[in-house]
Amino acid sequence: MNNTINKNNGFYLSVKTKFFISILISILWVIFSYEVSKLWLNELSSITTPLIAFIIIAGVAYVPGFMNAFLVGSLILDKQPKLKVLDPRDEVTLLISAYNEEIGIFETLRYVKNQDYKGKIHTIVIDNNSSDNTSKEVERAKKELNMDIMLLHESKPGKFNALNYGLKYVKTKYVMTLDADTIIHKSAIKYLVSRVKTSPDDVCAVAGSMLVRNSRENLLARIQEWDYFLSIASVKRMQGLYQGTLVAQGAFSLYKTEVVKNVGGWSDAIGEDIVLTWKILSEGNRVYFEPMAVAFTDVPVKLSHFVKQRSRWARGMIEGLREVKPWQQPSMFYKFLTGIDLIIPYMDFSYTFFWIPGLILALFFKKYYIVGPMMLLVLPLTLVSFWILYHYQANVVFKNLNLRVRKNFIGFALFILCYQMIMSPVSLYGYVQELFGAKRVWK
Repeated sequence: MNNTINKNNGFYLSVKTKFFISILISILWVIFSYEVSKLWLNELSSITTPLIAFIIIAGVAYVPGFMNAFLVGSLILDKQPKLKVLDPRDEVTLLISAYNEEIGIFETLRYVKNQDYKGKIHTIVIDNNSSDNTSKEVERAKKELNMDIMLLHESKPGKFNALNYGLKYVKTKYVMTLDADTIIHKSAIKYLVSRVKTSPDDVCAVAGSMLVRNSRENLLARIQEWDYFLSIASVKRMQGLYQGTLVAQGAFSLYKTEVVKNVGGWSDAIGEDIVLTWKILSEGNRVYFEPMAVAFTDVPVKLSHFVKQRSRWARGMIEGLREVKPWQQPSMFYKFLTGIDLIIPYMDFSYTFFWIPGLILALFFKKYYIVGPMMLLVLPLTLVSFWILYHYQANVVFKNLNLRVRKNFIGFALFILCYQMIMSPVSLYGYVQELFGAKRVWK
C-alpha cells in the first residue's frame, strides 16, 4: 500500500497519502470556516467572552466541520480493492447468543440455512438463560431446516459470557457472530470470507454492513433506516479505508478465531464488541469493512428502547477508550480514528447545551447568536457525504445484491432535521451512566 504506481491500474494514491489529503482538506475547511465566522464570533463574544464564544462555535461548527470534511475527503478517495477470492469454501463457525428470542430465532436460522456459501457452516446457538421458548425454536429449526446446529446453555447473564462459552467449541479458523434478531443476505457469509481471504494476513476481522429490516413499522424506525444506510455506513467505509474499522459489531462480523482467543475473547463490558475490536487493533492487526456483506436488523420502535440502545452504545465507546487508550494504538491511523472518540462527547455536549438552546433562541426570539446563517456551513458537507454514500449504496451495493432502496422521504427529512437533537442528549445520558457506574443492561 506504500507504492504510488499500480502496474495493473496505473496511477493511484497510497492509503497514507489519502489520509493526509483528507486531513489537509479538513484543516483548510476549518480555516475557511473561521475566517468567514469572525462576525459570528464577535457577536457571541459581546454577550459572553471571546473564549466561551470560541468554545461554543468550535463545538457546533468548527469541530463538526472538520469531521465532515475528513469524511467527505475520505469517501471521495476511497476505492476498495476488488475481491480476489470469489468462491471461498473454508469451514466457518457462526455464534448466535440468544436471550428470549423465540419470536425471531427460527427466521434468523432460516436465512443462515439459505446462504449460497459453498463451505461448511457450523452454527452454535448459546441460550443465555432465556425464560421463553428460545431453545425449543432452535430445536425446531435444527429438525425442520436440517441444519448443523449445536445448542448450548449459559446461565450466567451477559452477552459476553454467552459468546465466550460458545467460543470454547469453535474449531474452525474463522468465527462469526450474528445477533438472534438479525437476518443476513444470501451472499453475506460468502462476502465476509471472501474479503478476509483477499486481504493481507494481518487483517483479523471484517465487519459486515448493518441495515434496518423493520423500517416500515413506525416513524422512529424510518428515521433510523437512514442512520444505518448513510451515517453508520459512511463512517465504517471511512474507517475501513484506513484499515481500522473501530467496531466489528457483534450483530454480524467475522474474526480469526485464534486472534479472538489470544486477546481473551469478549470482555465484561456493555460494548463487548467495541472492546474486542480495539484489542485486536492494539495488537497490530487490521480490521476491514465489507459493504456487500449485508445484514438486516430490527431497530427499536419505542423511544425508551431507542434510548437504552444508543446510551448503551455511548457507554461502550467509553469502555473502549478506557480499555485501550488512543495513544497506545500501534498505527497512526488507529490513533487518529480512536482519538476522534475522545472529541465526540464534547460535540454531543455542545449540540445538547449550545445548539439546541440556540435553535430555540433563533426560532422563537429571533436571536441568532448560536444558530444562524453561519450554521449553514456545516450542512453542505453533511449533504455531500450523504449523496456520495447514497450513490454508492444504491448503485453498487444494492444493485449487485438485487436489493431496492425503500422510498422513505419523510424519514430522511426528519433524519436530517431532527435526529441529532435526539442522539446527542441520549449519548450524553450514556456517558453519565458510565461515569457513575450505572447498572449494565444487555437489552
